Amino acid sequence: MWAALLLTLGGVSAQRITLSGTVRDSLQNPLDMANVVAVNQADQTLEGFGITSPEGLYRLQLKANASYLLKISYLGFEPVEIAIATGTDDQVQDVSLQPRSEQLEEVEVVYEIPVSIRGDTLVYNTDSFVTGTEKKLADVLEKLPGIEVNDEGEIEVEGKRVTKVMVEGEDFFDGDSKLASRNIPAKALDKVEVLRNYSEVSQLSGVTNNQDNVALNIKLKEGKKKFWFGEVSAGAGPDSRYTVNPKLFYYSPQYSINLLTNLNNTGEIPFSGRDYWNFTGGMRGATRAGTGTQFTTSASGLGLSMLQNNRAKNIISRFGALNLSYQPAEAWRLSGFGIYSQANTLMETRASRTFISSNETEQTTAKTDQNTRLGLVKFGSSYKASDRLQWNYDALLRLSDEQEGENTLSVSSVTDSIAEKRRQKPHRLTQNSNLYYTLSESHIFALESQYEYADEDPFYNAIREQQPFAGILPLDDTQSRYDISQRQYTQTHRVDAKLDYFWVTSPKSHLNLSLGTLQSSQRFNSAIFQTLDSGAEQTLDGPEFGNQVQYYFSDLFTGVHFKWISGKFTFNPGFHIHHYLARNRQLGSEVSDRLTNLVPDLFVNWQMKQSQSLRLNYSVDRNFTDINNLARGYVFSNYNALYTGNRDLESALYHNLSLNFFSFNMFSMQNIFASLAYSKRIDSFKSSTAIAGINQVNTTINSALDDETLSGSGNFQRTFGRVKVSTAAILSYANTNNIVNSQPQNSRSFTQNYTASVGSSFRKAPNLEVGYRYNVNRYQAGSTTSTYFTDRPFAKLDAAFLNRFIFLADYDYYFYRDRAGTIDNRYGFLNASLSYQKKDSKWEYSVEAQNLTDNRQLNQDSYNDLYYRTSAYVVQPFILVFKIKYEL
Repeated sequence: MWAALLLTLGGVSAQRITLSGTVRDSLQNPLDMANVVAVNQADQTLEGFGITSPEGLYRLQLKANASYLLKISYLGFEPVEIAIATGTDDQVQDVSLQPRSEQLEEVEVVYEIPVSIRGDTLVYNTDSFVTGTEKKLADVLEKLPGIEVNDEGEIEVEGKRVTKVMVEGEDFFDGDSKLASRNIPAKALDKVEVLRNYSEVSQLSGVTNNQDNVALNIKLKEGKKKFWFGEVSAGAGPDSRYTVNPKLFYYSPQYSINLLTNLNNTGEIPFSGRDYWNFTGGMRGATRAGTGTQFTTSASGLGLSMLQNNRAKNIISRFGALNLSYQPAEAWRLSGFGIYSQANTLMETRASRTFISSNETEQTTAKTDQNTRLGLVKFGSSYKASDRLQWNYDALLRLSDEQEGENTLSVSSVTDSIAEKRRQKPHRLTQNSNLYYTLSESHIFALESQYEYADEDPFYNAIREQQPFAGILPLDDTQSRYDISQRQYTQTHRVDAKLDYFWVTSPKSHLNLSLGTLQSSQRFNSAIFQTLDSGAEQTLDGPEFGNQVQYYFSDLFTGVHFKWISGKFTFNPGFHIHHYLARNRQLGSEVSDRLTNLVPDLFVNWQMKQSQSLRLNYSVDRNFTDINNLARGYVFSNYNALYTGNRDLESALYHNLSLNFFSFNMFSMQNIFASLAYSKRIDSFKSSTAIAGINQVNTTINSALDDETLSGSGNFQRTFGRVKVSTAAILSYANTNNIVNSQPQNSRSFTQNYTASVGSSFRKAPNLEVGYRYNVNRYQAGSTTSTYFTDRPFAKLDAAFLNRFIFLADYDYYFYRDRAGTIDNRYGFLNASLSYQKKDSKWEYSVEAQNLTDNRQLNQDSYNDLYYRTSAYVVQPFILVFKIKYEL
C-alpha cells in the first residue's frame, strides 16, 4: 500500500512522458556507459539523467509539454546537444556520436552529470540527489544508488563495508567510516567518489585481488577549501540534559585538520567500546590474511557489559578526536589522529536463563555501573620517492582504563546476591613498516612487516552470600561472606613479516612467490585469593589456582600463486607450505608441537559485464590457539563460570568456500548483491563443560566432531525516478558439537533476517520511507528447541515547509514473542526534531525529542550450547533538548 502511495505521489506531481533511444558511434556500435542528461530550458535545471546500457539504451522521465536540451557525452567522442520539445506521448530519440579529433584537448563539460563512471571510480554529484533536509554525510549517502549506511553508522557500498574514507584525498580517521558518516556536514559536500578495487599501493593494483576493497573520497564545495568550516552546536533540556558538539575542518593541498568533540548526557554515543575494538586505524597485518594460518593473539580482558542498540538506562559521554595530515615535501606525506572517549553508563537487565543439561532456570536482575576511558593515537608516514619506490610506516597505540561494578540478584535453586567488580588498563602498540619496489614493469617486490606489543592486567572481584564452586575452590567458610578476587597479567610480543615477488609474465598473467614468518611470544600469570573479614588476603594454594605460563609460537612459510586472465575469467590458484612450532611451559614442564603443512587456496572471478561479476574464493586454513586457552589453572569467567585451559591443544583445520555476486546497472538504477559462505572445521576447538545447576567449569579440547556453518545474504535495490525500493535477506545456519557433562551435544541454530522498504526523495514534497523487518531465531540443543520472532515495522519522515523549517521523524515498532507463547512484548521508539534556519543565516534553532513513546526496555534472545537466554534491557526515557547551531 505504502509503495503504491509513494509511486502515485511521484506520478501525479506532474504528468510525465518517457524519452528513450540508443547512443551509438559512427559505425553504429552501441556505446555503454554514455551520459545522457536533459536540461529544462524554462529554469535551466537538470530534469533527468541516465547512463546507457551495454546495448546503448537510455531512458528518461520528463515533464510533458516542456522544452529540453538533451546533452549526450562519452569519453573520446564529441558531445552532442539536441533540442527536444515534449508532448503528451512517449518519444524516441536516437543519437550518433563522432570520434573526437584531438584526444588531448577534451572539451570542458559545463554541466554537472549526476553520476559518471571513470574506470573503477564512480562519481556522484550530490546536489543531484539531495532534497535539502540532509544534516550530515550519512543522510546524503543514503540517497545515492548503491550506497547504504547501517544502523551502526558504517558505510556499505555495493554490499561491501567501507573501511577508508578520504576527504580531498586525505585520510579521515583511517580505518573507520562511522566518524565520517556522522560528523561531516552535508552542506560541505560537492561529490562522492566511490573507489572500487581500491589499492593504497599503485604498484600492486594490477597484481593483487582488490575486488572487496572499497574506499570513499569526499570532494568539497569550492568555498570549503583553504578555509575553516564546520559547526558549533549546544543544547539543553529538562532533567538537566545537555549536549555540546563543536566540529571544525580545514583542507588545503599541504595540510588538513579535523577536530570533533561531543559532550552530552542525552544518550548519544559518539564512540562506543565496540567502535574502539573494531577500529583498525588502517593497520594491516602482513601475515594475518591469505596465508593459510589463523593465529589471533586475543585480548585477555574480562568482557565488560556491552550496550544493546547503543542504548542504556543512562549514558554520559565525553568525546574528542583530532585528525591531521601534512605534506612537508611532494614525495612525503605525514598523517595521524588522536581519539579520546569517556563514558559513564548505567545498565539494568532482567534475564531468564534455562540451562539445557540440568533443566534449571535462573532469573537474574543485574544493575551495572560502568566507567570507561578509551584512547587511540596513530602516526603515519608515506614516502613515495618515485613511481617505483614507496615506503609506508604506521604506528597505532591503544590505551584504555575500564571499571565496572555489577550487582546481581540470582534466583534459581539457590538465591544469591552477588557484587562483582572488574577493572583493567590494557595497552597495545602496533607498528607497520611496508616497502614496495618496482625493479621493472615485469618485476615487483613488496616487503611488509608488523610488530605488536600488548600488556593486559584484568582484575576481577566477586562478593557473595553463598559459597561458589564448593568442592573446587578451598574457601574459608568461617567468614561472614565470600570475597573472592583474581589477578591476571598477559604480555604479548608478536612479529609478522612477508616478502612478495611478482613476476609479470604477460599483460594478462603473473607469478607470485612469497616468503614469510610469524613469531609470537606470550606470558600469562594469574592468582585467585580470598579476602578475609580481617582484611587479610589468603591466596588459594595449589597449582590449579594460579598460572605461570610461557608460550612461543613460530610459523615459517613459503607460497606460490599464479594469476591469469582468460576472456571474462580471472584465475588465481596457489598454495602455502608452513612449518609450525608451538611450545608452552607451565607446571614445571614443557609441551611442544611441530607440524609441516600444505594449504591450498583458489580465487576465480567471472566478469560478466563491466559492473556485473561472480567471485569464488576457496581456502584451507590451519588454526592455532593463543595462551589464554592453554593455561591450566582456573580462571574466573564470571560469578558462575570457571575456565581451565588445555596445554595439549593441537591445531584445527578450516575449509572455507564463498560465492559473491554483484550487479550494478546504472541504466535501470538497479543494484543486486548476493553472497553464500560455507565453512567446515575439522579437529576444531570444542568447549567441554561440566555443569551442575547453574555453575559450570569449562575447558577447550580438540574433537573429531566436525562443525559446519552456512550463511547467505542478498540485497536488491532499484530506483524509479525519485522512489527507491530495497529488499534484503540474511540467513545463517550453524551445526556445532560440544561436550557437556562428558556427553557429546549437538546444537543447531538457524537465524533469518528480512528487510523491505520503499522511500522517496522528492525535492518539493515531504519524503517518507516505510519498511518492515522480520527476524526469526531458531535454536536447538539436544532435544530442546526454542524459536523467537521479532516483527519490526519502521518509518522515517523528512519534510521542509514554510521555506526554512525542517521536520524529521523516525519510528520503530517491535513485536517480540516466542513460539511457546511465554513471551509477548510490544513496544516502539519515536524520535523527532524540528529545526529553523533563516535564508543566508549561519544560525539554526531546533528542538529534538528522543523516545517520545517513553518506552523503557528492549528485548533480546541468545543461545549457546549450555543455555537459552531471554532478557529485558532498561533504556533511557523520553528526552527533550533545545539546540542552537552556528555554521562556520
